[in-house]
Amino acid sequence: MLIEDLHVILKVAEFRNITAAAAHLDMSTATASVAIKRVEAALGTELFIRTTRKLRLSSAGERYIPQCEQALLMLEHAKQNMKSDLDVVDGELRIALPSDLGRNIVVPWLDEFMQAHPNVSLSLNISDRNLDFYRDPIDLALRYGSPKDANVYGFKICNVPRVVCAAPSYLEQHGTPEHPHDLASHHGLFYQLQDTLHNVWHFSQGAGSFKVKMSGRHASNDADLVRRWCVAGKGIAAKSSLDMSRDLLAGNVVSVLDEYQCAPTELWLIFPSRQSITPAARLLRDLLKEKTAEVLDQLVKRGILAPSALD
Repeated sequence: MLIEDLHVILKVAEFRNITAAAAHLDMSTATASVAIKRVEAALGTELFIRTTRKLRLSSAGERYIPQCEQALLMLEHAKQNMKSDLDVVDGELRIALPSDLGRNIVVPWLDEFMQAHPNVSLSLNISDRNLDFYRDPIDLALRYGSPKDANVYGFKICNVPRVVCAAPSYLEQHGTPEHPHDLASHHGLFYQLQDTLHNVWHFSQGAGSFKVKMSGRHASNDADLVRRWCVAGKGIAAKSSLDMSRDLLAGNVVSVLDEYQCAPTELWLIFPSRQSITPAARLLRDLLKEKTAEVLDQLVKRGILAPSALD
């Protein structure tokens, strides 16, 4: 029996299907079946009851699987602890990134990280959907907003001011809003997650607050597309200043309503547990803090963001 066989056992127990488990592990069904037979032979009992239509755990399997999970977790923790003690930077980083920030800002940083650490491999999942650590093949996730799940472990990377911005060509044609209430006559560009359309924008100025329900004909579940529409002059967007940083610095878009603060957010690096934070992941965390600070500092120096917006 091999340790790798136990990973097969756990996946088959999760999927209740050998073929699906094999596909997830990128192996043939025959190889997965042989692994199951080796484990069952070593234990002297069947872990699964197979019929022509389905597969389920035997009573022995129901007792064995939780202990098998704990044993593999302990082995993985021991390996990571050893690497931490030796400062070994290697292994695979399976990371989820938000679409706009990931494609246009973070990927070049990851290229730099990979060049500096040749023993690290990378697997990227770029999506604005919050992925599930226990169902999706990821080990860490870069996300906007503080984590709501008490079972995950996270590091705050930075505060992220939001900016209301538009292309100069759009503002020349439709005018520049001077007050949040002026936005009612403008074309909003909206991010939509599942059934939630983010068309209500919140602002503050001193002790006052404003809520504006925008109208518009453009909405997408891809934040990168919202940015592209904004650059193309299709309307006004309320976006992360990190997402828009390159276009703001290049003059492709300009921020408006600078005297009013659009509701800010935060950037976090999330892990399923403290034990999953490898030396490579810690170095990546530090790199993200350094790089985001540089970008935000450039926006402050150019007068696009107020220094107080980063507090």
